[in-house]
Amino acid sequence: MDVVQASKFTGSIPHHYDEGLGPHIFIDYAMDMAKRAALLPNANTLELAAGTGIVSRQLRDALPPSSQLTVTDLNPPMLEIAQAKFNPSEKVEFQPADAMALPFDEASFDLVTCQFGVMFFPDKVEAFKQAKRVLKPGGSMLFNVWSELEANPFSQIAQRVTQDVFPDDPPTFYKIPFGYHDAELIVNDLSKAGFRDIHHEIVRLDKIVSDWALFASGLVFGNPMIEEIRQRGGISPEAVIEKFTAALRDRFGLEPSSMPLEAKVFSAKKLD
Repeated sequence: MDVVQASKFTGSIPHHYDEGLGPHIFIDYAMDMAKRAALLPNANTLELAAGTGIVSRQLRDALPPSSQLTVTDLNPPMLEIAQAKFNPSEKVEFQPADAMALPFDEASFDLVTCQFGVMFFPDKVEAFKQAKRVLKPGGSMLFNVWSELEANPFSQIAQRVTQDVFPDDPPTFYKIPFGYHDAELIVNDLSKAGFRDIHHEIVRLDKIVSDWALFASGLVFGNPMIEEIRQRGGISPEAVIEKFTAALRDRFGLEPSSMPLEAKVFSAKKLD
């Protein structure tokens, strides 16, 4: 599966993404992102690859009520779920957008944010250039990426189980969201795009999980890997979920139990 295919979150995927993955691997980092964003100039904030609005909701709650939040994603079905989390009186706009060809004027925003999205951009440097273009001088880009598979053992389990199920042609989706973790490479890409004053830090969590089956369902149905499973055939997605659930319980114990998560948070400024 290439990066373009891996970025297609359509059909029933958004619902499973929001319900199965959101509470387990995204919400805590969303709260972290919102707290960081609130410390930066944010009169006009643009969110890229917003998905189902997990970060968007946290941003809107953390930013001043007077600030404007523009929420974008490549996939309109994801934005439909995101929009339902807001009421009409809140200062938030939703717009489908390709991060590599942003439909906004130069110097329109104080802050650009993105949670676990840049890994899916086919051309990272171009996406960073677009973010810099729409930022005002002195504005910041704030985003995070997953650390490697080894630092996030749930992803290792997902990769291993699918390799066991499809030994001749294992799905490759999980290599993409966990494949852009090299801090030196990311800093270099940001520098190529013209960003300066670049910083990053590692954020580790121990996440308590109360329902491994729900999480396993999200790992199968909540991303484009479900299409890889269906295309290969020979086993139902539900049977794969059972294998995921058993492997997660074997590794982390019966619920409630915890799993480690690790991500890297980056900030960069547009100085000119």
